[in-house]
Amino acid sequence: MSRYIIHTFGCQMNKHDSERMAGLLQTHGYMPAVSDADADVIIFNTCAVRETADDRLYGQVASLKALKTGGRPEVIIAVGGCVGQRDGERMLQHLPHVDVVFGTHNIHELPSLIDAAAYGRSVARVLEGTETFASDLPTVREHAWHAWVPINVGCDNHCAYCIVPTVRGPERSRVFEDVVTEVAALVAEGVIEVTLLGQNVNSYGRDRYGQPRFAELLHAVAATGIPRIRFATSHPKDLSDDTIRALAELPALMPYLHLPVQHGSNAVLAAMNRRYTRETYLDRIERLRAAVPDITLSTDIIVGFPGETDADFEQTLDLYDRVAFDHAFTFIYSSREGTPAAALTTTVPREISQQRFDRLAARVRDLSFESNRRVVGRTQECLVEGASRKDRHVLSARTPHNRLVHVPVPEGRTAGAYAGTLQMIRVTGAHPWFLTGELDNDAV
Repeated sequence: MSRYIIHTFGCQMNKHDSERMAGLLQTHGYMPAVSDADADVIIFNTCAVRETADDRLYGQVASLKALKTGGRPEVIIAVGGCVGQRDGERMLQHLPHVDVVFGTHNIHELPSLIDAAAYGRSVARVLEGTETFASDLPTVREHAWHAWVPINVGCDNHCAYCIVPTVRGPERSRVFEDVVTEVAALVAEGVIEVTLLGQNVNSYGRDRYGQPRFAELLHAVAATGIPRIRFATSHPKDLSDDTIRALAELPALMPYLHLPVQHGSNAVLAAMNRRYTRETYLDRIERLRAAVPDITLSTDIIVGFPGETDADFEQTLDLYDRVAFDHAFTFIYSSREGTPAAALTTTVPREISQQRFDRLAARVRDLSFESNRRVVGRTQECLVEGASRKDRHVLSARTPHNRLVHVPVPEGRTAGAYAGTLQMIRVTGAHPWFLTGELDNDAV
């Protein structure tokens, strides 16, 4: 029986797509492999948003040439996702040992593409669009207690630095009732937490119904009885008062919001085509905290965007301090072929970008540490994800506010016994990127 392995890069949407690829392959008789060495099919589900992910992918795929020339020529290497969508046939020219290239719109064709490649012919097939959703395919979820539930795909915002509209296409929303029905089925299966996914969840429904229905969808999903709801990602310009009220009113909606600001300077925000100002963003934060005082906030920030001055960067630091984010994902700008920003010539020297990045990273670390220290001594109901990657004698769990907490496994028990359970955990210590704690009860 043929075995497969999937390497996933990038966002939560890619993780969801990989689970659908796994479900599709297992429906066609494949079994999961433990490593590349015992796989008959090696699949890379890729991300094109950052240059580092691009470089990492090409490096890993290139390294597999030795596998095919060293005694296993029958192994099929497939590259899909956003890089597959973007590069298509070009990938076969750069990496001729790749057998299959597919994109974001034709995941459903993966088994037939693999079958074609098994006859010794490399194949690259990329569609410009599709009327179906990956969610219509069978799935093999990474965790039985959690599910990714896409509500829309693609993006209409066309931020100057972003390749997503090119590789994912225009925004398309799923049918409202289909999303609710899927979540209800997941509740019946025993799923504890769902994450609603979209490049911009806040605009859900605009393309299909003429106006956003995201807040309405949140209420309908909560009515299924799902214990925990999260969502990603939100565009600040579309964050409505109705969604803010939902965060305050729905107990199942976790008190955490990832709201990418990208920059603190109005001049740079305009150049990025973000379509809001720092003042608008700060107003959104003020309304969020008025409605949900203990909400945890994270963000994305890009440093070194073309034309960024020292004064612009100082505005970013100032905004970060004003909001006092609990966490941030920070990036040095990397040019992406096919985006409007790629044509900009007022680039920031790499050494300047790195200096600014280091200053911001230090601020992120300090404020994250301060945020974590404030919850020491509290007891919260946390979802246990299983054993820590570094120590099987330690549990990793998530607080409602999406903080990672490590807890010793009780003596005589195993981490697996707690995976996917809700446990009351008392926080005993804080570090910049995680908490430590102890079980306040033992529900297993």
